[in-house]
Amino acid sequence: MNKTYTLIALLFSVFSLAQVSVKEINALIGLNKATKGEQWTNKWNLQDPVYKWHGVEIKDNKVIGLNLVNNNLTGQLPEEIGDLVHLNVLDLFKNHISGVLPSSIGNLKNLKNLNIGFNEISGQIPSSLGLAHQLVTIELHMNRLTGELPASIGNLSGLETLSLFNNYIEGKIPLSYYQLTSLKVLLLNSNKLACELDNEISNLSRLETLSLFDNKMYGQVPLALEKLIYLKELNISNNYFNGFVSKYLSSLDIFNMRMMNENGLATSLKVAIEKTTSVASDE
Repeated sequence: MNKTYTLIALLFSVFSLAQVSVKEINALIGLNKATKGEQWTNKWNLQDPVYKWHGVEIKDNKVIGLNLVNNNLTGQLPEEIGDLVHLNVLDLFKNHISGVLPSSIGNLKNLKNLNIGFNEISGQIPSSLGLAHQLVTIELHMNRLTGELPASIGNLSGLETLSLFNNYIEGKIPLSYYQLTSLKVLLLNSNKLACELDNEISNLSRLETLSLFDNKMYGQVPLALEKLIYLKELNISNNYFNGFVSKYLSSLDIFNMRMMNENGLATSLKVAIEKTTSVASDE
């Protein structure tokens, strides 16, 4: 009798796992076809139940996780990706995904962790990403992103990590980003940002890592940086900042505030003796 109940329970469990909505299944199949699933390292047998597909996590008959790291996905993400509305995690790190990010990515209202770093994505980050209000981590580094930073990302009040380094992003840091009070890691280095660093940086009171290295940022290094008491890693060198900095900030920066001058030559900012005596310079 116990064996019979066990078998029934097992069959019920397997059956329930397979009851993913048609819309979600079609979205997964669309992703598979758009990224040359026949060439994936870990291929999907589309005749198998969805719960057997590599990297697909299912809970309560919903697709909540998609982990296809380093799996040789080649091609563009389809608009159907936005139909996976129950996703908590979308991890496509280190593949060969190209083209633009579909605007439908903003439909992923339950998404907490997005990692499409180390791919070949181009175009601008869609402003619709700011509609995915549950996001905690955004990692789009090591791609070919262009255009300006969408101000809408500043709406993601729970965001803790924003990693966009090694792209071709230009323009300014939107003021809305200085309201991301949960942010712990901000990596915007190796882009083409050309703006001042606003004193409102002090609003990012939980910030632990700040990297703006290798951009075209200018103006005085704000004294407000010294209000970030949790800051452990700082790198704002290889920009066009000017004036004086405190000894504290200079020592915190990995390259000791080495900047580029108007002649394109490397130079170091002058260091004030006291920790809180950063003043503007007319240099």
